[in-house]
Amino acid sequence: MSEGPIYDSAVRPPRALEELLDAYRYRHLIAEFVRRDIVTRYKRSTLGVLWTMLNPLGTMLIMMVVFYQLFHITTPKYPIFVLSGLISWGFFSQVTSAAPQTLLWSGPLVHRVYIPRTLFAFTSVGAGLVNLMLSFVPLAVIMAILRVPPTPALLSLPLAVLLLTLFSLGLGLLLSTWTVYFPDVIDIYAIFLTAWMYVSAIFYPYEIIPIEYRWWFFNLNPMYHLILLFRDPLYYGNWPSLAHVGAATVVAVSMLLIGWFAFARKADELAYRL
Repeated sequence: MSEGPIYDSAVRPPRALEELLDAYRYRHLIAEFVRRDIVTRYKRSTLGVLWTMLNPLGTMLIMMVVFYQLFHITTPKYPIFVLSGLISWGFFSQVTSAAPQTLLWSGPLVHRVYIPRTLFAFTSVGAGLVNLMLSFVPLAVIMAILRVPPTPALLSLPLAVLLLTLFSLGLGLLLSTWTVYFPDVIDIYAIFLTAWMYVSAIFYPYEIIPIEYRWWFFNLNPMYHLILLFRDPLYYGNWPSLAHVGAATVVAVSMLLIGWFAFARKADELAYRL
């Protein structure tokens, strides 16, 4: 009589690898959670998913009044300048804010059945990517109105989206880990996120910052490098420089590894603390 493989729960792959494999096995559930999040978010709204496109347009109009009219910023084709930074920041802020909140609110579900803990961060990324793709629609309309022709440099956008996704996922996982032990992290991060947005040169050209502060504002700001990957092809019509791509790759991969390993190390313990 042949003996089949014996499952030994004590023998497990490394936790970081186990979370990755489990997330892949539960990919269909992640897709279903993404669909649920999008439907739930807009089901009571009259305009529904159109708000995904109207929100960046509304913010752009406010910033045009504040920076273009009141502060007399003379950046040409300012709406495209703002939107190219705003859509990337919108994706980043949505994913990193939603990932810890979703995990924290899913305690009853986690207590009943086993699901990979990273599922909630992947769900936030999936919903954010859907909104990001829709956000390109108003940007394309504005570019057509201002007669800005598309250039071959737009082919670099998938790389920009990939690196921004890796960075957002990594930070979302790190914040999720901290939030389980200290829920106030969500409120503290919301304040920090607002300050971070205003030092990332989304609404103004970096030249208005005094020279002595530029290195601190931008070289140490990972989002500045990632936003440039969107702004270079969309606003300037240029391919991103190797320096920008290199800096963005380093910060994105580093953040993903830090967030993933920190989360995986505590994954088993998280279920008891939710």
